[in-house]
Amino acid sequence: MARRPDRYGSFSALRECEIAGADYRIRFEDRSSHVAILAPHGGFIEPATSQIAEQVAAESFSLYSFEGLDADRLHHELHITSEHFDEPIALGLVSRSRIVLAIHGRTDRDDPETSWVGGLDGPLRDLIVQALRQGGFAAAPRKKGEALAGASAANICNRGRRKAGVQLEIPRWIRDTLMSDAGKLGRYARSVRSAIERYDEALGAD
Repeated sequence: MARRPDRYGSFSALRECEIAGADYRIRFEDRSSHVAILAPHGGFIEPATSQIAEQVAAESFSLYSFEGLDADRLHHELHITSEHFDEPIALGLVSRSRIVLAIHGRTDRDDPETSWVGGLDGPLRDLIVQALRQGGFAAAPRKKGEALAGASAANICNRGRRKAGVQLEIPRWIRDTLMSDAGKLGRYARSVRSAIERYDEALGAD
């Protein structure tokens, strides 16, 4: 079944109708890092993505999460698609970052275990796939033309200083598993973080 279209095509349109602190909130930690970890559909929009982003960011990477606060609302009501995600704090953080990872939730479809890793930063995408597999998780790269590939230049993950980032799409079954098992959540987050740390080190000084 096709997902219902988003109610809002931009943050400015959403802000006119929704109430900050009641319908949504923005969590932001600028840690003066090269790396930004985003959950643009956090809270109850794509459940568990905020928590996973927080674990990946740990105490070192900058963190941004746009969160729906009402568990009873439907996904599309506060979902702004990644190509149109223009919330100013997020845009500012991303524009200062040379590595951007956006964490999303996808429906299980016929594959409830595989995290799909896309975006225009092919080398980092492949490192994250490898690291997740080594950590005991199923992961697969997504490339242009495939669903949820994150290949648009307008995608929030690809709007950093290098114009290439990574989009991580985690199936609902895995997200639920991670939320019920702190050990697995920690292992998943460390796998992703270690790949980013290696990549950041390889990029060297600006």
